[in-house]
Amino acid sequence: MDIGLQIPDFTWPNGAAALGAELAAVAETADRAGFSHLAVMDHFFQIRGVGPADHDMLEAYTTLGFLAAHTERVKLFTLISGVHYRHPGLLAKAVTTLDVLSGGRAMIGIGAGWNEEESRGLGFDFPPVAERFERLEETLQYLQQMWSDEDKPFEGKHYQAERLLNVPQALSKPHPPIMVGGGGEKKTLRLVAQYAQSCNLFNTPDLEHKLDVLEQHCEDVGRDYAEITKTVYQTLDAENPQQLIDELGRLHTLGFDVAIGGIPQLPNLEAVERIGTDVIPVAAAF
Repeated sequence: MDIGLQIPDFTWPNGAAALGAELAAVAETADRAGFSHLAVMDHFFQIRGVGPADHDMLEAYTTLGFLAAHTERVKLFTLISGVHYRHPGLLAKAVTTLDVLSGGRAMIGIGAGWNEEESRGLGFDFPPVAERFERLEETLQYLQQMWSDEDKPFEGKHYQAERLLNVPQALSKPHPPIMVGGGGEKKTLRLVAQYAQSCNLFNTPDLEHKLDVLEQHCEDVGRDYAEITKTVYQTLDAENPQQLIDELGRLHTLGFDVAIGGIPQLPNLEAVERIGTDVIPVAAAF
C-alpha cells in the first residue's frame, strides 16, 4: 500500500515569510522518506474542519510547480480541484505544464466542488449542483481530448472551443492520471468508472459499500474495476504509528491501494521522517 502526503494547512508558526523555505523542506523530506504522492487542496479560503476562512491558503497549481522543483519522485496533484474554478482549457494546460516540468509526475484530481463561501467571496461562478456535475463530465471529456492526438473543436453544453491544441503534450502516457474525488453513489462514482484512473474516498463507515457501488458502475459501463486505483483519505498521525498501521491494514483489506492524508504535526520534519521510517515500509509490505 502506498502512502501519500496532503498539505491542507499553511498557517504555520513562523508565518508567510518562512513558508517557502519550510514548504520546500517538507516536500524534500517527504520525497526522500518514500511518500508516493504529494498533494495540496485546491481552495482559496481555508475550509471548515481545518481552520477559519482567513487562515493562510496558497493557490494550488502555483504551489505544485514550486513543489515539483523541490522533489524528484512523488506524484503531484490537487486533492481536489473544483470544476468551476477554471475553464477546462486552462486546467488542462496547467496540468500538462506541471507534468512536463516535473518529468511526468503530474496527476489531476477533480470533483464537482462545494465551497460556496469562497466562490461567492471571490466572485467565481457557483452553478447549482446539477450543473456542476454536467460541467464535471464535460471537463473530463475535454481533458481526454486535449491529451489526445486530436486538436479538433469541442462542442459541449457548457464549453465550446475551436481547437484543442496542446503543445507540448504531457509526458505521462496515455495522459496524466485522472482522479475523480468524492463518494456520491449515483453521479461521482459513475464518473470514476467511466473516465478516471483513480477515486478518492473519505474513511467513513460505509467504505466497503462505496467500493461495491463503484464496482457495479464499472460493470455497467464495461470497465475493469481492477484498473482503478482505490485511494482513501486517512490522517497520518506521527504520534501514533502503530494505530495508523493497524488502520492502514484494515483499509488495504477492504481493497484500497493508496492512503493519502495530512500530518497534523507539520511543518515538523521529524513527523514526516517518522511516517517514512515507521509506517511506509510496513504499509508497502501489505
